[in-house]
Amino acid sequence: MNLSQKFSVACPIRSVCDHHAQVFQSLDRLEGSYLGTRNGAAGIAPELQKLNPWIGAISYAAARLIPSLGEWAKVQCFPMFDRWVSKQIPKGCGILSSYGYAVEAFRKVRSNGGVTLLDAGNSHFKNYWEIVSEEHQRWGESVLPFPRKWYERGLQSIELTDWVFSPSSYVRNSYLAQGFPEERILHLPYPVDLHQFSPQGDTSPETGPIRVICTGGVSLRKGFPYLLEAVRILGKSHEVELLLTEGVHGSMTKVMAGYNDLKIQWAPRLGHDQLGARLKSAHVFVLLSIEEGLARTALEAMACGLQVVLTPNTGASDFVKDGINGDIVPFADPEATAAAILAAYHRRKSQGLFVDSALHQALAFGTFEQTLKQHMETIDRMGSRR
Repeated sequence: MNLSQKFSVACPIRSVCDHHAQVFQSLDRLEGSYLGTRNGAAGIAPELQKLNPWIGAISYAAARLIPSLGEWAKVQCFPMFDRWVSKQIPKGCGILSSYGYAVEAFRKVRSNGGVTLLDAGNSHFKNYWEIVSEEHQRWGESVLPFPRKWYERGLQSIELTDWVFSPSSYVRNSYLAQGFPEERILHLPYPVDLHQFSPQGDTSPETGPIRVICTGGVSLRKGFPYLLEAVRILGKSHEVELLLTEGVHGSMTKVMAGYNDLKIQWAPRLGHDQLGARLKSAHVFVLLSIEEGLARTALEAMACGLQVVLTPNTGASDFVKDGINGDIVPFADPEATAAAILAAYHRRKSQGLFVDSALHQALAFGTFEQTLKQHMETIDRMGSRR
Protein backbone atom coordinates (compact mmCIF):
# COMPACT_ATOMS: atom_id res chain seq x y z
CA MET A 1 0.00 0.00 0.00
CA ASN A 2 1.07 3.64 -0.58
CA LEU A 3 2.13 4.76 2.90
CA SER A 4 1.82 8.41 1.89
CA GLN A 5 -1.82 8.01 0.86
CA LYS A 6 -3.82 11.02 1.96
CA PHE A 7 -7.37 10.94 3.25
CA SER A 8 -10.44 13.04 2.62
CA VAL A 9 -12.83 13.51 5.53
CA ALA A 10 -16.42 13.95 4.36
CA CYS A 11 -19.34 14.79 6.64
CA PRO A 12 -22.18 17.20 5.76
CA ILE A 13 -22.27 18.60 9.30
CA ARG A 14 -19.75 19.32 12.03
CA SER A 15 -19.13 16.07 13.88
CA VAL A 16 -16.57 13.89 15.65
CA CYS A 17 -15.04 13.34 12.21
CA ASP A 18 -13.46 16.77 12.70
CA HIS A 19 -11.15 15.15 15.28
CA HIS A 20 -10.02 12.54 12.75
CA ALA A 21 -9.31 15.34 10.28
CA GLN A 22 -7.10 17.10 12.80
CA VAL A 23 -5.03 13.96 13.33
CA PHE A 24 -4.70 13.34 9.58
CA GLN A 25 -3.55 16.95 9.22
CA SER A 26 -0.88 16.47 11.90
CA LEU A 27 0.40 13.48 9.89
CA ASP A 28 0.36 15.57 6.68
CA ARG A 29 -2.18 13.10 5.31
CA LEU A 30 -5.32 15.23 5.08
CA GLU A 31 -6.38 15.85 1.49
CA GLY A 32 -9.35 17.92 2.57
CA SER A 33 -12.14 18.30 5.12
CA TYR A 34 -15.47 18.33 3.24
CA LEU A 35 -18.42 19.95 5.01
CA GLY A 36 -21.86 20.99 3.82
CA THR A 37 -21.72 24.08 6.02
CA ARG A 38 -20.75 27.73 5.90
CA ASN A 39 -18.22 27.42 8.73
CA GLY A 40 -15.28 25.05 8.72
CA ALA A 41 -13.89 22.83 11.44
CA ALA A 42 -11.72 24.30 14.17
CA GLY A 43 -8.04 23.43 14.00
CA ILE A 44 -8.02 22.67 10.24
CA ALA A 45 -5.95 24.86 7.91
CA PRO A 46 -8.16 27.06 5.68
CA GLU A 47 -6.63 25.66 2.50
CA LEU A 48 -7.77 22.16 3.54
CA GLN A 49 -11.35 23.20 4.22
CA LYS A 50 -13.77 22.26 1.41
CA LEU A 51 -17.11 23.91 2.19
CA ASN A 52 -20.47 23.80 0.43
CA PRO A 53 -22.83 26.03 2.44
CA TRP A 54 -25.69 25.57 -0.05
CA ILE A 55 -26.22 22.00 1.11
CA GLY A 56 -26.64 23.09 4.71
CA ALA A 57 -28.84 26.02 3.69
CA ILE A 58 -31.23 23.80 1.72
CA SER A 59 -31.48 21.31 4.58
CA TYR A 60 -32.05 24.08 7.12
CA ALA A 61 -34.68 25.85 5.02
CA ALA A 62 -36.64 22.64 4.46
CA ALA A 63 -36.55 21.82 8.18
CA ARG A 64 -37.75 25.32 9.05
CA LEU A 65 -40.64 25.14 6.58
CA ILE A 66 -41.76 21.67 7.73
CA PRO A 67 -40.29 21.04 11.23
CA SER A 68 -41.81 17.56 11.49
CA LEU A 69 -39.83 16.52 8.40
CA GLY A 70 -36.52 18.03 9.52
CA GLU A 71 -34.58 14.77 9.60
CA TRP A 72 -36.16 13.57 6.36
CA ALA A 73 -35.11 16.82 4.65
CA LYS A 74 -31.56 16.45 5.93
CA VAL A 75 -31.28 12.94 4.50
CA GLN A 76 -32.53 14.10 1.09
CA CYS A 77 -29.40 16.28 0.90
CA PHE A 78 -26.97 13.39 1.44
CA PRO A 79 -26.82 12.38 -2.27
CA MET A 80 -26.16 16.02 -3.22
CA PHE A 81 -23.29 16.18 -0.72
CA ASP A 82 -22.04 12.79 -1.88
CA ARG A 83 -21.89 13.79 -5.56
CA TRP A 84 -20.07 17.02 -4.71
CA VAL A 85 -17.44 15.17 -2.66
CA SER A 86 -17.05 12.40 -5.23
CA LYS A 87 -16.25 14.86 -8.02
CA GLN A 88 -13.46 16.50 -6.02
CA ILE A 89 -11.53 13.64 -4.38
CA PRO A 90 -8.27 13.08 -6.27
CA LYS A 91 -7.37 9.64 -7.57
CA GLY A 92 -5.48 7.53 -5.04
CA CYS A 93 -6.91 9.22 -1.93
CA GLY A 94 -8.57 7.37 0.93
CA ILE A 95 -11.72 8.62 2.66
CA LEU A 96 -13.27 8.77 6.13
CA SER A 97 -16.99 9.32 6.56
CA SER A 98 -19.94 7.97 8.51
CA TYR A 99 -23.22 6.21 7.77
CA GLY A 100 -24.74 7.08 4.40
CA TYR A 101 -23.02 10.40 3.78
CA ALA A 102 -20.61 9.42 1.03
CA VAL A 103 -21.64 6.17 -0.68
CA GLU A 104 -20.71 7.29 -4.19
CA ALA A 105 -17.44 8.73 -2.90
CA PHE A 106 -16.64 5.45 -1.11
CA ARG A 107 -17.27 3.56 -4.35
CA LYS A 108 -15.00 5.92 -6.32
CA VAL A 109 -12.20 5.72 -3.75
CA ARG A 110 -12.27 1.92 -3.79
CA SER A 111 -12.20 1.80 -7.60
CA ASN A 112 -9.12 4.04 -7.56
CA GLY A 113 -7.22 1.93 -5.03
CA GLY A 114 -7.94 4.05 -1.95
CA VAL A 115 -8.91 2.87 1.52
CA THR A 116 -12.35 3.56 3.03
CA LEU A 117 -12.71 4.29 6.75
CA LEU A 118 -16.05 4.41 8.57
CA ASP A 119 -16.64 6.32 11.80
CA ALA A 120 -19.23 4.10 13.50
CA GLY A 121 -20.88 6.63 15.78
CA ASN A 122 -23.67 4.14 16.43
CA SER A 123 -23.93 0.37 16.31
CA HIS A 124 -24.09 -1.49 12.99
CA PHE A 125 -26.98 0.11 11.11
CA LYS A 126 -28.84 -3.20 10.84
CA ASN A 127 -28.66 -3.61 14.62
CA TYR A 128 -29.63 0.03 15.18
CA TRP A 129 -32.64 -0.23 12.87
CA GLU A 130 -33.90 -3.55 14.22
CA ILE A 131 -33.49 -2.92 17.94
CA VAL A 132 -35.10 0.54 17.83
CA SER A 133 -37.89 -0.66 15.49
CA GLU A 134 -38.70 -3.49 17.90
CA GLU A 135 -38.85 -1.03 20.79
CA HIS A 136 -41.15 1.30 18.87
CA GLN A 137 -43.46 -1.60 18.07
CA ARG A 138 -43.49 -2.66 21.71
CA TRP A 139 -44.91 0.72 22.68
CA GLY A 140 -47.26 1.08 19.71
CA GLU A 141 -45.14 3.74 17.99
CA SER A 142 -45.32 3.68 14.19
CA VAL A 143 -42.52 6.14 13.40
CA LEU A 144 -39.34 4.65 11.93
CA PRO A 145 -36.06 4.90 13.90
CA PHE A 146 -34.79 7.27 11.20
CA PRO A 147 -35.58 7.77 7.48
CA ARG A 148 -35.42 4.55 5.49
CA LYS A 149 -33.28 6.19 2.80
CA TRP A 150 -30.63 6.84 5.46
CA TYR A 151 -30.83 3.20 6.53
CA GLU A 152 -30.31 1.96 2.98
CA ARG A 153 -27.41 4.33 2.36
CA GLY A 154 -25.88 3.39 5.71
CA LEU A 155 -25.86 -0.30 4.81
CA GLN A 156 -24.24 0.53 1.47
CA SER A 157 -21.54 2.47 3.31
CA ILE A 158 -20.75 -0.56 5.46
CA GLU A 159 -20.52 -2.84 2.41
CA LEU A 160 -17.92 -0.46 0.93
CA THR A 161 -15.94 -0.05 4.17
CA ASP A 162 -12.41 -1.40 4.64
CA TRP A 163 -11.99 -0.37 8.29
CA VAL A 164 -14.43 0.54 11.07
CA PHE A 165 -13.52 2.89 13.90
CA SER A 166 -15.59 1.78 16.90
CA PRO A 167 -16.00 4.04 19.97
CA SER A 168 -17.16 1.25 22.31
CA SER A 169 -17.41 -2.48 22.86
CA TYR A 170 -21.18 -2.25 22.21
CA VAL A 171 -20.54 -0.97 18.69
CA ARG A 172 -17.76 -3.50 18.13
CA ASN A 173 -19.97 -6.41 19.19
CA SER A 174 -22.76 -5.27 16.87
CA TYR A 175 -20.36 -5.48 13.92
CA LEU A 176 -19.09 -8.88 14.95
CA ALA A 177 -22.70 -10.10 15.14
CA GLN A 178 -23.17 -9.03 11.52
CA GLY A 179 -20.06 -10.89 10.37
CA PHE A 180 -17.72 -7.94 9.85
CA PRO A 181 -14.06 -9.07 10.09
CA GLU A 182 -12.88 -8.70 13.69
CA GLU A 183 -9.37 -7.59 12.72
CA ARG A 184 -10.83 -4.65 10.78
CA ILE A 185 -12.75 -3.17 13.72
CA LEU A 186 -10.48 -0.68 15.48
CA HIS A 187 -11.31 0.55 19.00
CA LEU A 188 -11.25 4.35 19.08
CA PRO A 189 -13.26 6.14 21.82
CA TYR A 190 -14.03 9.76 20.98
CA PRO A 191 -12.28 12.56 22.81
CA VAL A 192 -14.62 14.23 25.30
CA ASP A 193 -13.84 17.62 26.84
CA LEU A 194 -14.57 17.19 30.54
CA HIS A 195 -12.80 20.24 31.95
CA GLN A 196 -16.11 21.77 33.11
CA PHE A 197 -17.18 18.57 34.86
CA SER A 198 -15.51 17.91 38.20
CA PRO A 199 -16.52 16.62 41.67
CA GLN A 200 -16.07 20.04 43.27
CA GLY A 201 -19.28 21.68 44.48
CA ASP A 202 -21.48 18.76 45.49
CA THR A 203 -24.96 20.06 46.37
CA SER A 204 -26.91 16.79 46.62
CA PRO A 205 -29.12 16.87 49.74
CA GLU A 206 -28.03 14.97 52.84
CA THR A 207 -31.64 14.21 53.69
CA GLY A 208 -34.85 13.97 51.74
CA PRO A 209 -35.61 12.14 48.49
CA ILE A 210 -33.20 10.06 46.45
CA ARG A 211 -32.45 12.34 43.51
CA VAL A 212 -32.11 10.48 40.22
CA ILE A 213 -30.99 12.39 37.13
CA CYS A 214 -30.81 11.77 33.40
CA THR A 215 -29.68 14.59 31.12
CA GLY A 216 -30.35 12.73 27.86
CA GLY A 217 -33.34 13.35 25.61
CA VAL A 218 -36.58 11.74 26.79
CA SER A 219 -37.27 9.11 24.13
CA LEU A 220 -37.91 5.41 23.64
CA ARG A 221 -34.39 4.92 22.30
CA LYS A 222 -33.03 6.23 25.60
CA GLY A 223 -35.04 3.60 27.51
CA PHE A 224 -37.19 6.06 29.42
CA PRO A 225 -40.19 3.78 29.97
CA TYR A 226 -37.95 1.54 32.06
CA LEU A 227 -36.47 4.45 34.00
CA LEU A 228 -39.94 5.73 34.85
CA GLU A 229 -41.05 2.28 35.98
CA ALA A 230 -37.86 1.79 38.02
CA VAL A 231 -38.49 5.08 39.83
CA ARG A 232 -42.09 4.03 40.50
CA ILE A 233 -40.89 0.68 41.93
CA LEU A 234 -38.30 2.38 44.13
CA GLY A 235 -40.90 4.94 45.18
CA LYS A 236 -42.93 2.23 46.90
CA SER A 237 -40.34 2.08 49.67
CA HIS A 238 -38.38 5.34 49.34
CA GLU A 239 -39.04 8.96 48.46
CA VAL A 240 -37.62 9.58 44.98
CA GLU A 241 -37.28 12.68 42.81
CA LEU A 242 -36.46 12.45 39.10
CA LEU A 243 -34.52 15.24 37.37
CA LEU A 244 -35.10 15.40 33.60
CA THR A 245 -34.43 17.73 30.66
CA GLU A 246 -37.28 19.41 28.80
CA GLY A 247 -38.09 18.28 25.27
CA VAL A 248 -40.01 15.02 25.32
CA HIS A 249 -39.85 13.11 22.03
CA GLY A 250 -43.24 12.41 20.46
CA SER A 251 -42.71 8.68 20.94
CA MET A 252 -42.82 9.19 24.71
CA THR A 253 -45.91 11.40 25.00
CA LYS A 254 -48.37 8.56 25.73
CA VAL A 255 -45.95 6.79 28.05
CA MET A 256 -45.30 9.94 30.10
CA ALA A 257 -49.03 10.41 30.62
CA GLY A 258 -49.10 7.17 32.59
CA TYR A 259 -46.55 8.38 35.14
CA ASN A 260 -48.15 11.56 36.44
CA ASP A 261 -47.72 10.20 39.96
CA LEU A 262 -43.93 10.58 39.83
CA LYS A 263 -42.19 13.61 41.25
CA ILE A 264 -40.28 15.09 38.30
CA GLN A 265 -38.20 18.26 38.27
CA TRP A 266 -37.75 19.56 34.73
CA ALA A 267 -34.98 21.84 33.48
CA PRO A 268 -34.22 23.40 30.08
CA ARG A 269 -31.21 22.28 28.07
CA LEU A 270 -28.19 23.72 29.86
CA GLY A 271 -24.72 24.71 28.75
CA HIS A 272 -21.75 22.87 30.19
CA ASP A 273 -21.12 25.64 32.72
CA GLN A 274 -24.55 24.99 34.28
CA LEU A 275 -24.96 21.30 33.50
CA GLY A 276 -22.22 20.20 35.87
CA ALA A 277 -23.91 21.97 38.77
CA ARG A 278 -27.24 20.32 38.01
CA LEU A 279 -25.63 16.89 37.83
CA LYS A 280 -24.03 17.39 41.25
CA SER A 281 -27.38 18.30 42.79
CA ALA A 282 -28.47 14.67 42.26
CA HIS A 283 -27.30 11.40 43.82
CA VAL A 284 -27.40 8.93 40.90
CA PHE A 285 -27.25 9.29 37.12
CA VAL A 286 -29.27 6.74 35.14
CA LEU A 287 -29.26 6.09 31.38
CA LEU A 288 -31.03 2.99 30.06
CA SER A 289 -30.49 3.47 26.33
CA ILE A 290 -31.16 0.62 23.94
CA GLU A 291 -28.73 2.03 21.35
CA GLU A 292 -25.83 4.48 21.69
CA GLY A 293 -22.31 4.52 20.32
CA LEU A 294 -20.77 6.37 23.27
CA ALA A 295 -23.12 8.32 25.55
CA ARG A 296 -21.42 11.63 26.36
CA THR A 297 -23.99 12.50 29.05
CA ALA A 298 -22.99 9.47 31.13
CA LEU A 299 -19.30 10.34 30.83
CA GLU A 300 -20.01 13.89 32.02
CA ALA A 301 -21.85 12.51 35.04
CA MET A 302 -18.94 10.17 35.86
CA ALA A 303 -16.51 13.10 35.59
CA CYS A 304 -18.62 14.92 38.19
CA GLY A 305 -18.25 11.94 40.51
CA LEU A 306 -21.82 10.65 40.36
CA GLN A 307 -22.65 7.01 40.69
CA VAL A 308 -24.13 5.82 37.40
CA VAL A 309 -26.57 3.09 36.38
CA LEU A 310 -26.25 2.19 32.69
CA THR A 311 -27.18 -0.50 30.22
CA PRO A 312 -24.39 -2.12 28.15
CA ASN A 313 -25.99 -0.46 25.11
CA THR A 314 -24.80 3.02 26.10
CA GLY A 315 -21.18 2.52 25.08
CA ALA A 316 -20.18 4.52 28.17
CA SER A 317 -20.60 1.34 30.20
CA ASP A 318 -17.01 0.53 29.13
CA PHE A 319 -15.89 3.07 31.72
CA VAL A 320 -17.94 1.72 34.63
CA LYS A 321 -16.23 -0.21 37.40
CA ASP A 322 -19.20 -2.32 38.42
CA GLY A 323 -20.09 -1.85 42.08
CA ILE A 324 -17.52 0.93 42.51
CA ASN A 325 -18.54 3.93 40.42
CA GLY A 326 -21.77 2.45 39.11
CA ASP A 327 -23.73 -0.58 37.97
CA ILE A 328 -24.50 -2.16 34.60
CA VAL A 329 -28.08 -3.40 34.34
CA PRO A 330 -29.84 -5.40 31.61
CA PHE A 331 -31.88 -3.47 29.11
CA ALA A 332 -35.65 -3.33 29.75
CA ASP A 333 -35.35 -4.50 33.37
CA PRO A 334 -36.88 -1.88 35.70
CA GLU A 335 -36.66 -4.17 38.75
CA ALA A 336 -32.89 -4.58 38.33
CA THR A 337 -32.61 -0.86 37.67
CA ALA A 338 -34.47 0.07 40.85
CA ALA A 339 -32.19 -2.20 42.91
CA ALA A 340 -29.09 -0.73 41.24
CA ILE A 341 -30.24 2.85 41.89
CA LEU A 342 -30.68 2.09 45.56
CA ALA A 343 -27.26 0.40 45.79
CA ALA A 344 -25.63 3.33 43.98
CA TYR A 345 -27.37 5.79 46.30
CA HIS A 346 -26.02 4.01 49.38
CA ARG A 347 -22.50 4.06 47.92
CA ARG A 348 -22.86 7.77 47.23
CA LYS A 349 -24.00 8.43 50.80
CA SER A 350 -21.27 6.34 52.38
CA GLN A 351 -18.35 7.17 50.07
CA GLY A 352 -19.22 10.55 48.58
CA LEU A 353 -18.36 11.50 45.01
CA PHE A 354 -16.06 9.12 43.18
CA VAL A 355 -14.00 9.91 40.09
CA ASP A 356 -11.92 7.39 38.22
CA SER A 357 -8.55 9.11 37.96
CA ALA A 358 -7.98 7.55 34.53
CA LEU A 359 -11.21 8.86 32.98
CA HIS A 360 -9.94 12.27 31.85
CA GLN A 361 -6.81 10.78 30.33
CA ALA A 362 -8.74 8.02 28.56
CA LEU A 363 -10.99 10.61 26.90
CA ALA A 364 -8.37 13.29 26.21
CA PHE A 365 -7.73 14.39 22.63
CA GLY A 366 -4.08 13.41 23.03
CA THR A 367 -5.10 9.82 23.77
CA PHE A 368 -7.42 9.79 20.76
CA GLU A 369 -4.63 11.19 18.58
CA GLN A 370 -2.07 8.62 19.73
CA THR A 371 -4.50 5.73 19.25
CA LEU A 372 -5.55 6.86 15.78
CA LYS A 373 -1.92 7.22 14.70
CA GLN A 374 -1.27 3.64 15.83
CA HIS A 375 -4.34 2.47 13.93
CA MET A 376 -3.09 4.20 10.79
CA GLU A 377 0.07 2.12 10.98
CA THR A 378 -2.11 -1.00 10.97
CA ILE A 379 -4.20 0.32 8.08
CA ASP A 380 -1.09 1.18 6.07
CA ARG A 381 0.31 -2.30 6.64
CA MET A 382 -2.85 -4.29 5.82
CA GLY A 383 -4.60 -2.02 3.31
CA SER A 384 -8.09 -2.67 1.97
CA ARG A 385 -10.18 -5.83 2.43
CA ARG A 386 -10.97 -6.33 -1.25
